[in-house]
Amino acid sequence: MLERGASAEEVKEVIFHGEQTPAKHGRTALRKNFQYNSTWGGTFYHIKQVLAITKKEKHNILVITVYTFYF
Repeated sequence: MLERGASAEEVKEVIFHGEQTPAKHGRTALRKNFQYNSTWGGTFYHIKQVLAITKKEKHNILVITVYTFYF
């Protein structure tokens, strides 16, 4: 998550308020765009999109992986 530029707070925001779509193996993809207006990898971007792949368990939501896209 941190290596890809997403914070724990952003991932929580994605889980609770992100756009939900089905993913492979019964998982759920959740995504949300954030205003970024900063540099990542030497390039300036206005938007950062955080995508979390999750699996709902009995009493928890398990985060499988997190992707970050910059626009």
